[in-house]
Amino acid sequence: AGKKGYQYISAYSASKHAVIGLTRALAQETAPHGVTVNAVCPSFVDTPMLQNSVEPISRKTGKSVEEILETFRKHNPQNRFITPEEVASAVVFLIETPGVNGQAISICGGETI
Repeated sequence: AGKKGYQYISAYSASKHAVIGLTRALAQETAPHGVTVNAVCPSFVDTPMLQNSVEPISRKTGKSVEEILETFRKHNPQNRFITPEEVASAVVFLIETPGVNGQAISICGGETI
């Protein structure tokens, strides 16, 4: 939501856009001290948070939870949700690669390219 806007979550999306800006600014400020700052930006991750987020949308739109989940799934060109393990792998990569700094890494199956 920090790299692409979505219906029904404008405030959430705005907060995630702000996190990317903060990441870039902090990366510049802390780089001279050997500190890296990056943002991991997953698309829809198959977690309880995803399940909980569709219920209010279902009430607002009258669509079923499964219809909404299918719509979310279709945002990913791979037609699936990201797994928590994929997000964790990206974090490990960033920890092990100190030359990456100030980046917003998309874990999205190609959604934001």
